[in-house]
Amino acid sequence: MRATELSRSQTLTILGGAALMLSLAMGMRQSLGLLQPHVVRDLGITAADFSLAIAIQNIVWGLTQPFAGAVVDRFGARPVVVAGVLIYLAGLLISAFSHSALVLTLGMGVCIGVALSCTASNVAMNITARTVTPLQRSMAMGAVSAAGSLGLVLASPLAQGMIAMGGWQLAIAAFCALAVVMLPAALAAGGCDRIEVESAGAAQSASAAVREAFGHSGYITMAIAFFVCGLQLVFLTTHLPTYLDICGIDPSVTASALALIGLFNVFGSYLFGWLGGRYSKRLLLGGIYILRSLIITAYFLATPTPTTTLLFAAAMGSLWLGVVPLVNGLVVHLFGLRYMATLTGIAFFSHQVGSFLGAWGGGLIYAAMGSYEWAWKASVAIGLLAGAFQMTMNIRPSPRILSERQMPAQASV
Repeated sequence: MRATELSRSQTLTILGGAALMLSLAMGMRQSLGLLQPHVVRDLGITAADFSLAIAIQNIVWGLTQPFAGAVVDRFGARPVVVAGVLIYLAGLLISAFSHSALVLTLGMGVCIGVALSCTASNVAMNITARTVTPLQRSMAMGAVSAAGSLGLVLASPLAQGMIAMGGWQLAIAAFCALAVVMLPAALAAGGCDRIEVESAGAAQSASAAVREAFGHSGYITMAIAFFVCGLQLVFLTTHLPTYLDICGIDPSVTASALALIGLFNVFGSYLFGWLGGRYSKRLLLGGIYILRSLIITAYFLATPTPTTTLLFAAAMGSLWLGVVPLVNGLVVHLFGLRYMATLTGIAFFSHQVGSFLGAWGGGLIYAAMGSYEWAWKASVAIGLLAGAFQMTMNIRPSPRILSERQMPAQASV
């Protein structure tokens, strides 16, 4: 079956399942920072211990993402996403019953890290790209990414409310219920496996696709610059709650800020998906990195208040996951759709190295200096450099793709 042969209801079912799965997976993951002060106090661990668990989650996610993508490209999405949901649920249960930093790291770090590689942005974007036509692709990826942002709007107030009601374990129990809801969403998204991946040229192996990507300077540039995205976002989701607690800001403001990030990300993701179909993806991507850095600078230079915190969250939210349709769109532009999940997964490893440093490095700096000043300054400096670097990316498709795209024109002559 081709994407053009799907009925409207079939297309919406697949895309809706991908969006809901992505929404809940990312919403819960980005709300884990709300648990930090309570977990640290109750388990008798340090902020650096909690940060290390989140950092390991991100590096495990990055290490396993290329393999999850390769399995999707080889065997289809459904077995991968269903396994991911079950592993996510196991990770939450292990975290709820943890009694030490080691057990917490096993659940919140290792298990959830593996689960995210099966249920989050890379796999959801692959499902989306296969389900729609090339002309619809950029906007559809922006729309699914946007809908996927609504999970944070739900998860952060839910977690804060459950913490206030009965503690952080009750918040994780609520997350377990959300993970159960992910299962039918994952099954629906797996309907994309019936769709053929179209390719005009000769068959290519996965290893040949990887060699082709590593031989393309533009792909290398994009992957290296992607590092800063993970560093900035995970630094904020992991450490913003603690920073605001230090500043005496009410915890409800923190939960509202995370919810605002999710809400404004809906608009931002859709906007950048739309813009990516009309304007230079590399310039838009570099612009996001630079704008984020400027907004972080403005916020941390001033004394935070509830109002400035919410404005900061809204501004960052509008730039939060707008990178997702742009990066995935660039990979398809350079190399085609066949090994999209594998190649975006490899690029995503760079993102997760940044996430690891954003989570753990921020905790180490705070533990050593009692302040996040040097952490945010480093985040800004790296962001400005990566933004400028990204704008130089070579966007000429690989020779194989250029020849494939010329074939229909040659056949019509």
